Amino acid sequence: MGSPDTHTTDLPEPVTPQGRDGLRALLARPGEAVIALDFDGTLAPIVADPEQARAHPDAVPALTALAPKVAAVAVITGRPAEVAVRHGGFADAPGLEHLVVLGHYGAERWDAATGEVTTPDPHPGVAAVRAALPGLLTGMEGVRTEDKGHAVAVHTRRAADPQAAFEALRTPLGDLALRHGLIVEPGRMVLELRPPGMDKGVALERHVREIGARVVLYAGDDLGDLPAYTAVDKLRADGTPGLLVCSGSDEVTELRERADVVVDGPEGVVALLRTLADHLS
Repeated sequence: MGSPDTHTTDLPEPVTPQGRDGLRALLARPGEAVIALDFDGTLAPIVADPEQARAHPDAVPALTALAPKVAAVAVITGRPAEVAVRHGGFADAPGLEHLVVLGHYGAERWDAATGEVTTPDPHPGVAAVRAALPGLLTGMEGVRTEDKGHAVAVHTRRAADPQAAFEALRTPLGDLALRHGLIVEPGRMVLELRPPGMDKGVALERHVREIGARVVLYAGDDLGDLPAYTAVDKLRADGTPGLLVCSGSDEVTELRERADVVVDGPEGVVALLRTLADHLS
């Protein structure tokens, strides 16, 4: 990776006309741009135990180099905002004084400027699902749950056959969610039960409008990022240029097919952020 005082690494060429327009707008008007990123699989490598996930070691340095040159940087995640801040190492990072972390798909918000989290009361169905899951998962070795406060996730990555366990659970978890007024969001070997109306697209659109951004970049890796992709498509149709980045995964082809730029996982995302910062020097 080149540095500003030697040479600047070339940016990847977007494969779509809309992506090329988005990149040109970002380079021409960085002060009007919002950079929005998923956490797991995008800034942090996917690991078997989500509690052990940590941001790529170069993620914060890359963000601190880029953030002062754009209008805003936001992390949009299904995790609780507080957990993403802790696992990302975002608190008190120089250069990230205006970072916003939108947790629980935008239901929670952490502002670096205050260090505070604002959050609504949890949906009552989440408590009911939390209580019912142990019985439903009896005998499913290697399947584990993750309590996210405003949602509950069921991970199958540690099962003997992760994909078979994932498929076996789709219908019973869907029925359980429906009984308690929730929806099921599938991901990479994970099924998340959460309230309706919470998604990354809603969170992204709201944030773009809040700050008055006129250019947007969104990077993600999983099915839960598709609503954010759709939000960027909608913004582009309304005249706001945008760039869609996929943190490459062979597990989720839908994002790769819709992305303007595909990079090699969190390491590739970090390299892209650094290169953008170099070009905006």
